Amino acid sequence: MTAIDIRRKNMLNLFREASKLGAFDEFPVLRPEVDPQLHVSRNDVDQPFHLICAKDSVIALVSGRAQVSFTAGAVRYFDMEPGDFVYVPAGIPHRLEVREPGIQLRYKAREPGLEAVAWLCRGCGEEIHRHVWDTADVLPQEGYLQACRRFNEDEALRRCPNCGEVHPPVALEPFRWADVAETLRGQAAAA
Repeated sequence: MTAIDIRRKNMLNLFREASKLGAFDEFPVLRPEVDPQLHVSRNDVDQPFHLICAKDSVIALVSGRAQVSFTAGAVRYFDMEPGDFVYVPAGIPHRLEVREPGIQLRYKAREPGLEAVAWLCRGCGEEIHRHVWDTADVLPQEGYLQACRRFNEDEALRRCPNCGEVHPPVALEPFRWADVAETLRGQAAAA
């Protein structure tokens, strides 16, 4: 594991701090008591799942280009360029696909409650697996990693119940969720 050298504070050089991060790290950068909390990622690969947050959140793109897709609602996708903000209603599965590497911000509640990730069939759109956790006990990055490992280990979880298509395991190499979680737990213990 590698510690990530970012100190949570109310003022920061976003580009310098983001250079220390990786794909969908969602590293909270403001002091822990700030609500809503600001999470930063430097994305160069697509999000490997749909994220579902129990509370509303907002995604902002600082650099690069991306597309946020939704599984429900009147708007099914939004193409993002630097300066765009996308409101994500609570409970709506959404996924960010990278069109050009860049920096993403996610504003979410300091105490976000339940979170989940879900995989949808590429062929028919049916939800094939969902993993839920409580962020009071499990950090989001730990939840992402647990969900992906479980998905990867069990072919039955990757098989669409509707059309039978088996989806490939998630390539975990681009993600440093274990490092982020270790850093955040260390910072919380030191506080």
